[in-house]
Amino acid sequence: MSAGGARLNVFPTRQNLQVMKIKLVGAKKGHSLLKKKADALTMRLRALLKNILQAKDDMGAAMREGNFALAEVKYAAGDIKPTVIESIGAAQKRVEIHVDNIAGVKVPVFKTVNVPQVGSDHTGLSKGGQQIQKARNTFAKTVDVLVQLATLQTSFTVLDEAIKVTSRRVNALDTVVIPRIANTVEYIKSELDELEREEFFRLKRSQDKKKKDIAEKELARASEKAAAAPPPADLIADFQATKKEDPDLMY
Repeated sequence: MSAGGARLNVFPTRQNLQVMKIKLVGAKKGHSLLKKKADALTMRLRALLKNILQAKDDMGAAMREGNFALAEVKYAAGDIKPTVIESIGAAQKRVEIHVDNIAGVKVPVFKTVNVPQVGSDHTGLSKGGQQIQKARNTFAKTVDVLVQLATLQTSFTVLDEAIKVTSRRVNALDTVVIPRIANTVEYIKSELDELEREEFFRLKRSQDKKKKDIAEKELARASEKAAAAPPPADLIADFQATKKEDPDLMY
């Protein structure tokens, strides 16, 4: 059975009609709210897409600058990897996560936090200290851009999935739920109208039968009354006069 003619299996009563009307109003209101939510999420997704493209460009530029800085370090100081590893005891940056609410959708947001380090200054090296410091600052900025890009990418994925779910709900309400409830309301109305017409016809026939019975009773009562009534005075006078003239007359 298609959604256009489908309806809920309910008994046609006025109470169910009221319930279906309330459900129809709620479904239309929910459809409107979900449509607005989908539009808001779509607008935010488009803004995120623009920011992602910009962040990718910034990421490419930061990586390019970092590689150039690393090449300068290797040229000036040679292989500094063992020295850097020995001087670093913990990460200089940490990532904190908090949740942002976008039209009811919870989106994770990442933020970098700088951790002060002791003994990580390489400016005192015999050669290449400035290049090492420059490379470190460059890659620190690269990490910030990378975390920002990760936030945007994660938000984009979450919002895209939320938009798909919301769109499916909107389509379900628009094409299945609302038409089905509306068809149920129309069905109950038509059944109640038919019951009212049948009840009116039944009452009319009942009233006609009562009127006929009353008329028959009145006619029978009138006949009985006429039969039990005494003869008219003039008829009695004629009878008495006739009896005087002919006493032997039998009636």
